[in-house]
Amino acid sequence: MNIGAIDFAQPWALLALPLAALPLLRRRRDTLLFPTLDWLPRDRAGRIAGFAWRALAVFALAAIVIALAGPGSPETTVTRTGRGAEILILMDRSRSMDAKMKPADWRTIDPHSMLYQVESRGEPKSAVARDLLSKFVEQRPDDRFALMFFSAGPMNVVPFTQHDAVVQAGIKAGGLGRGLSDTDVGRALTAAIDSFDARAYTGSRIILLVTDGGTHLDEPTRKRVREGLQANRIALHWLYLRTLNAPELDAEASAPPPQADGDDPAAIEIRNAYYAQESIAEVSLHRFFQSLPVTYRLYQADSPEDLAKAVAEVGRQQNFPLDFDERVPRQDHSRLFLSLAALCCALLLVYRSLLLRSWL
Repeated sequence: MNIGAIDFAQPWALLALPLAALPLLRRRRDTLLFPTLDWLPRDRAGRIAGFAWRALAVFALAAIVIALAGPGSPETTVTRTGRGAEILILMDRSRSMDAKMKPADWRTIDPHSMLYQVESRGEPKSAVARDLLSKFVEQRPDDRFALMFFSAGPMNVVPFTQHDAVVQAGIKAGGLGRGLSDTDVGRALTAAIDSFDARAYTGSRIILLVTDGGTHLDEPTRKRVREGLQANRIALHWLYLRTLNAPELDAEASAPPPQADGDDPAAIEIRNAYYAQESIAEVSLHRFFQSLPVTYRLYQADSPEDLAKAVAEVGRQQNFPLDFDERVPRQDHSRLFLSLAALCCALLLVYRSLLLRSWL
């Protein structure tokens, strides 16, 4: 039941509201008969006291009845403006993310003992990523975050929200159990893009892909990703957690395919090397992302320190005006009316105690 800007959870309780008029009814014992009262002075204090205690009793009963009806402000939507972005964190939850990253001093380690050093001193990639993403969310209170995990398929964990505690809980939940062996980046990307379809464009949008591997996308999937990112104006950022012996997505992997000049053996060899790289899943995915008609940035991380720098760089780049609608839940005002009833009852007790003292 709505009355103006107030609604009632239990409107049937308002049927008892006429009971608040009971203190206004005069009782038989309150009436004394005298032949005349003309010789008595007017008792203004007594009249005021009599009116006051009846008013307090009426307010106390009315407040109790209204509190039982559950008054409150209905749910509403408020438009707010901040600085930041709408960021969907698309995090790989496959078994490969449980592998360890290289230690911070990996460049000084003997390559022959690298595997031993990684296994003995490295930190799990998924744990490092969760810790840094948790700090990233904490440092950006004006952003709206959504969280999605993926392995063989996408798992929508948290829809877009500005309530950081919910996002933090979702990130923490990603550390439970072990990941699956399969990874389908294509299905995850299309699901992440679809989550923007029903949302009005209010500012900068980002899909933050956090994974340690790539994939070969088929042409229908490439078309869906390309058209979806462009239609929804979404930027793509890839936090590439490079595994030991995984390809390095450097300038060579990013270069366009060379053109063979006739039968020049050198040019043909370079071109063949280029297409040989294309068979590597990470390189293939990176080159596809580079061909997208939207902003794409790659952040390659070999160690936790590299990943921390990459996350910080994402934060520095996304600080634009952002309009968003925040859903304000229903506000219950029952406690306010119960407090008013308690105050009225306390004043009635004070009045009664003073009255008894005057009689003694």
